[in-house]
Amino acid sequence: MKSDLLDKASEIVTDPLVLVNLVSQRVRQLNSGRSPLIATRPSMGVADIALQEIIEGKIKLVLKEAP
Repeated sequence: MKSDLLDKASEIVTDPLVLVNLVSQRVRQLNSGRSPLIATRPSMGVADIALQEIIEGKIKLVLKEAP
């Protein structure tokens, strides 16, 4: 995972725990065969892809109110 991508994604999703959960959920989806929402390079790992998708606004966090 590249630290520059992590820094940029942290500016968008400011809560580190939420960012970790969002990235890990997307990594599971990518590992299960889902297609990336961005153009990728062979050198990119799935965590890098997930972070770049967040940075480019392809994945957005939707907060739900607790019941």
